[in-house]
Amino acid sequence: MVGRIIETTECVAEGAAWLAKAEPRFAHVMTQTGPLPLRRRGDGFEQVLSAIVSQQVSVAAADAIWRRLKQARLTGPRKIMWASDDDLHACGLSRQKIRYARALSEARIDFPALRTVPNEEVIATLTQVPGIGRWTAEIYAMFSLGRADVFAPADLALQESARLLFDLPDRPTERALRQMSEPWSPWRAVAARALWAYYHLAKNREGIR
Repeated sequence: MVGRIIETTECVAEGAAWLAKAEPRFAHVMTQTGPLPLRRRGDGFEQVLSAIVSQQVSVAAADAIWRRLKQARLTGPRKIMWASDDDLHACGLSRQKIRYARALSEARIDFPALRTVPNEEVIATLTQVPGIGRWTAEIYAMFSLGRADVFAPADLALQESARLLFDLPDRPTERALRQMSEPWSPWRAVAARALWAYYHLAKNREGIR
């Protein structure tokens, strides 16, 4: 089962209302943040490449690297394959991410087919590519495919936001946050949006691109 797809701001609002009833602390968050953002993106190769760029760097750094890649027209699979390592490195990609970008280019993923398969199959398909871990696959499922019940508990901003919101003594681990998110089903992707919005308020910086 694919499950619910988030397509409009009304979908996000429906999920936010459900979460506010299920967990009072989400209701508290949304009185401060206002309406949560849609955060829908296109799907396909470019979006996965963008997620690879975002791995383990700040939002500002990822934005700068992506801007340089776009300016150099190096965001398509053939362009990545034809570009030299020096060209990609000049845009800000590390040697490791250059390897990941080339592996993605060689994978020949059928991205349209991912629109109609279950979440775990999406994640399994993407994580077969070197450099694509579960975080990257979950971000893609959330934002590019609009899956309403996907969460990304390895995300450091989500972990920190959960620590603050739920008054935890320490930042939860990926496993602990995944368990913590289970009661937020079937709107875990909206819970993620709420936590990112709360992180922005608490830290005065973006937690996700």
